[in-house]
Amino acid sequence: MERTANAYWLRSPGAGEIRPVPLPEVGPDEVGVRTLYSGVSRGTEALVFGGRVPPSQHQTMRAPFQDGDFPGPVKYGYLNVGVVEEGPPDLLDRAVFCLYPHQTRYVVPADAVTLIPEDVAPERAVLAGTLETAVNAAWDAAPLVGDRIAVVGGGMVGCAVAGVLAGLPGARVQLVDVDPSRARIAAALGVGFAEPPAAHGDCDLVFHTSGTADGLGRSLELLAADGSVVELSWYGDREITVRLGEAFHSRRLAIRSSQVGMLPPARRGRRSFADRMALALQLLADPAFDTLITGESSFDELPAVMPRLADGTLPALCHRIRYP
Repeated sequence: MERTANAYWLRSPGAGEIRPVPLPEVGPDEVGVRTLYSGVSRGTEALVFGGRVPPSQHQTMRAPFQDGDFPGPVKYGYLNVGVVEEGPPDLLDRAVFCLYPHQTRYVVPADAVTLIPEDVAPERAVLAGTLETAVNAAWDAAPLVGDRIAVVGGGMVGCAVAGVLAGLPGARVQLVDVDPSRARIAAALGVGFAEPPAAHGDCDLVFHTSGTADGLGRSLELLAADGSVVELSWYGDREITVRLGEAFHSRRLAIRSSQVGMLPPARRGRRSFADRMALALQLLADPAFDTLITGESSFDELPAVMPRLADGTLPALCHRIRYP
């Protein structure tokens, strides 16, 4: 395995570059991985790219193998698929997923990678981190058979949540988004679709992922009495106004957060982070999730592509990066 690699760094907010980085020798219980694909998690990485991680969250928001500090220079990312070139015999030449930034090769502890099942295409496995977030949200919400559910926000996380919930027996699952083109993705995932004014109400659960105040307000409007909004949006340094003076109290509504950095309390004694990641990869055997990958670029193009992803001139759910 080569002892040097190239990595994408955010030099300062709004400006990225590719830098050479040295690689350590692969030690006992470690693996050397050559990257095949990485994914840009557009919502979070756009906030990082714009320098919009508030100082109070600089430690909380650190990615597992991040180098540098917010707002920059920083090497950030967490959707990486590669092949093991050095390490234990049972991992050699196997495709793995790792919560690693955009880098051509890297060395990590062997227990930091997860084997990709043989029935999951490595190209699709870049979604594993997003499916893990969706699994965690479902564990937090604990939906029941026959529930009426809306997912407000058809971005990468919202579509992943809708796809995970699509198989819930008897449930009415509807993806809600202002972009009518998301109807095609909803259909591929096997759920309904509506623009916000036409969304079905009387919901037992609403998952909010739009990252907007309007989306959160509409989520509350869609709830039945005693219903709950599960909030997955992360707003960075923005202040969000929520109308709690209307029916919020009289209908006994609730808003609760879900964040992938911790396991839900009901699962902490029986599930590990590794269990959750393995389940996410297992769910990716469904080719319907290919619809969440809406573009691809080469690694060398990443410094030019990231600003366009961040400002929306290059629309995307998950944008996949291809490595030489």
